[in-house]
Amino acid sequence: MASGVAAVQALPAAQTGSLPIGGATDESKQTQTDKWRGLAYDESDDQQDITRGKGMVDSLFQGPQGAGTQHAVMSTYDYISTAQRTYSLDNMKDGYYIAPAFMDKLVVHIVKNFLSLPSIKVPLILGIWGGKGQGKSFQCELVFSKLGINPIMMSAGELESGNAGEPAKLIRQRYREAADIIKKGNMCALFINDLDAGAGRMGGTTQYTVNNQMVNATLMNIADNPTNVQLPGQYNKDTIPRVPIVVTGNDFSTLYAPLIRDGRMEKFYWAPTREDRIGVCTGIFKADNVHPTDVVKLVDTFPGQSIDFFGALRARVYDDEVRKWIASVGVEQIGSKLVNSKEGPPQFQKPAMAIEKLLEYGYMLVKEQENVKRVQLSDKYLKEAALGEANEDAIKEGMFYGKSAQQISIPVPEGCTDPVAFNFDPTARSDNGSCVYEFKEP
Repeated sequence: MASGVAAVQALPAAQTGSLPIGGATDESKQTQTDKWRGLAYDESDDQQDITRGKGMVDSLFQGPQGAGTQHAVMSTYDYISTAQRTYSLDNMKDGYYIAPAFMDKLVVHIVKNFLSLPSIKVPLILGIWGGKGQGKSFQCELVFSKLGINPIMMSAGELESGNAGEPAKLIRQRYREAADIIKKGNMCALFINDLDAGAGRMGGTTQYTVNNQMVNATLMNIADNPTNVQLPGQYNKDTIPRVPIVVTGNDFSTLYAPLIRDGRMEKFYWAPTREDRIGVCTGIFKADNVHPTDVVKLVDTFPGQSIDFFGALRARVYDDEVRKWIASVGVEQIGSKLVNSKEGPPQFQKPAMAIEKLLEYGYMLVKEQENVKRVQLSDKYLKEAALGEANEDAIKEGMFYGKSAQQISIPVPEGCTDPVAFNFDPTARSDNGSCVYEFKEP
């Protein structure tokens, strides 16, 4: 009892001031041998810290990982909402942009066709359709490349033949060829470009042939029996792997209606958004070091144009470099320099693509498009013996609306391309009365 009293009396007197609530971290226990030493400096506030100890327990009393004070109550995955849709699809391939919606639709379709889903009928065909020049085929090729697939390709030109039944037989051969690749352990798909151009009816003047009927019927039969595709004239009851089919087109309403029903074909209308157009155009002009803000300005200046418009715009900038080369070698020497030349093909330096130059060429391309719609020579030829409004403009004013085909008198900023591709005097005439074009020597 005395010892107990002595022990009580030995306790230090209570000090005045604030009383700390809870234990404080003992820094002396955070040695290099403590495998949990980093927890003392962990400032996170999640529920895992409840049982970690935070360095307050000596390492001697810390159990192995997964048990003891460091055993977590919850895992980090439990904090992720189950309603949140997260995607980890990398939508870039070799510096080219793939639209996320496009990639999602195509990848999901291919994966579903390789899975065995219980009591689920998966459409065999994915039909991607939309406006002209929107990059449907190129986006498909990028996705195939990213998946490591070398698809079996077909085009609309192969869907018609002078021999009845030949295109339908070719489809079956290509399908079985893709199935053999899958059987050997590699993913594959059958890719048909512009299906509506080869198997659709574009109006009352389009002849509907036996081959059109057989192509539609063959695709319907393959979609209904994807693992039993036989060649004409022979029947071997063997099961082949299922091959996903991807087709592109501009208007699927021209196809045979039973072919495009939901059980056989899954439709996807592709209309790139502003972000998609900017992403694709950034890849188009990436090699030319065009600033991203200039790409955005270019896309916003021509909002109604297709993706191919910007590719043609980039190619048009190289015209001045070609003119410089023609002027340097001479028109008479072009053949010997381009065909079977000892020096090889000519090399061109990349021209500096200023935004002003790109906009200028863009407006020229737009004028050419307007000429096609405005000057409809076929109607003129049928109605009267006239040459059209473009010729009328040229006769009256010496020029016609949208004369970008000639590429004449185009102001070019210094340091961008050739300041003057050639000298042109509209009043100068040769002996026979034709205009005189004089190339300027570099």
